[in-house]
Amino acid sequence: MDKPQAIYGRHPVAELLRARRRGVRRLLLAEGAERQGVLDEILRQAAELGVPLEHVSRSQLGTYSPQHQGLVALVDPYPYVHLSDILERAAERGEPPLVLLLDELQDPQNLGTLLRTAEAVGVHGVVLTQHRGAGVTEAVVASSAGASEHLLIAQSNLVQALGALRHAGGWILGLERSAEAQPLDRLELEGPLGVVVGSEGHGLRRLVRENCDFLGYLPMRGQVDSLNAAVAGSIALYTIWSRRGYPGESPVQERPH
Repeated sequence: MDKPQAIYGRHPVAELLRARRRGVRRLLLAEGAERQGVLDEILRQAAELGVPLEHVSRSQLGTYSPQHQGLVALVDPYPYVHLSDILERAAERGEPPLVLLLDELQDPQNLGTLLRTAEAVGVHGVVLTQHRGAGVTEAVVASSAGASEHLLIAQSNLVQALGALRHAGGWILGLERSAEAQPLDRLELEGPLGVVVGSEGHGLRRLVRENCDFLGYLPMRGQVDSLNAAVAGSIALYTIWSRRGYPGESPVQERPH
């Protein structure tokens, strides 16, 4: 059996249980933790799923992460998918595909932020590079607040994935602030689209850039000449979703704290 991942923090664990996409082997709960709010809901769902519950010391939970919030779930490895699964989800929703592709993005916080935004705006799936980029680690699940558990995420050779997406009728937008790029609001964003975000240090690699149909950038007026990759990607995704008329927008709901 593969080594389990240790998912920590109450909201990530709650979303993990809600998604029901991977097996939960054990739930470790801090001794004396008050069973209220989101924790009460977690324990109820865990009981329904027959997940073994073990009471442990906070120091033991700290061996997994100092940000454990009194709770750790030991779970099966992340269930990566294929690009075809992502395109199938778009077809099931009756929507033009919107796919986020990340070119060797390495910082877990940036990846988690982008995954959280991607899930919030209804991106049909995310493609990560197989090498030299962050995968869906425990830290990424935490920084995405568990949004990763609801997303379809593939790992692939990015150039090959771009070719497959184009073959399926998609256009490829690369985010880059360069002389060749156009302001995002001047581009056609409503159709089948792959959005490529480059790495923190080097942006888009040459082969990836050459496989983009067009380049877009976010206009700026400040003294700093670029945005963090996660911030730029998130703004771009919201811009695209707004141009499509906010399809699938969810009503505002109160959630337990």
